[in-house]
Amino acid sequence: MPKYKRILLKLSGESLMGDAGYGVDSKRLNEYAKQIKELNGAGVQVAIVIGGGNIFRGLSGAAQGFDRVKGDQMGMLATVINSLALQSALTNLQTKSIVYTAIRMEPVGDFYHRDKVVEQLEAGHVAILSGGTGNPFFTTDTASALRAVEIGADIILKGTRVDGVYTADPEKDKTATKFEEISFNEVIQRELNVMDLTAFTMCKENNLPIYVFDMNTRGNLLKVVNGEKIGTLVRDKTNDKNR
Repeated sequence: MPKYKRILLKLSGESLMGDAGYGVDSKRLNEYAKQIKELNGAGVQVAIVIGGGNIFRGLSGAAQGFDRVKGDQMGMLATVINSLALQSALTNLQTKSIVYTAIRMEPVGDFYHRDKVVEQLEAGHVAILSGGTGNPFFTTDTASALRAVEIGADIILKGTRVDGVYTADPEKDKTATKFEEISFNEVIQRELNVMDLTAFTMCKENNLPIYVFDMNTRGNLLKVVNGEKIGTLVRDKTNDKNR
């Protein structure tokens, strides 16, 4: 029996590159789609926010001379490209999904509306929420926190290539140790990189837990939703609801 009824899955754009180095690696994309299909088949309501860093990142563009607002708008469009790619992969697996965009671009995707998204989730469709918040200067981390709060998600599942939150970067520091559970305040005090501060603060203020796990291992997504402790839970420890 799934532990969570409605989740928001946050994926980085870089994760879609796989071994390709740029753009979308079809093998990685299809692996993710299969995991999402499993979750959908288990009756979990799934909303997804994907970054666009595999195609274009606004901050990097600004560093190269792009206007920051234009750069962020280009990044928003990159998230739409990734979302359409995921929708295509899900369609190939006979899993119904809808792409919503934070800025109007019908017929590419439906314009984001909270009530419509909730309606589609309850109907068993996967909702892919693209375009960030629709505003520059906000990351897709912030978009995922905002959308999760809006749609009443039980938790944000942050799929990464690392299997949780560590005391230091485990890819650089072999002595780093993993947390099974950690509070919002401790993450801030230790300056651990879970999400950007705006997104993290929104989750903390709305008591929305975050689960960080390795998305690249097949089957992990369903394991997390079934309550297996394979990653790190970030939550307000004064609240026992998400134990």
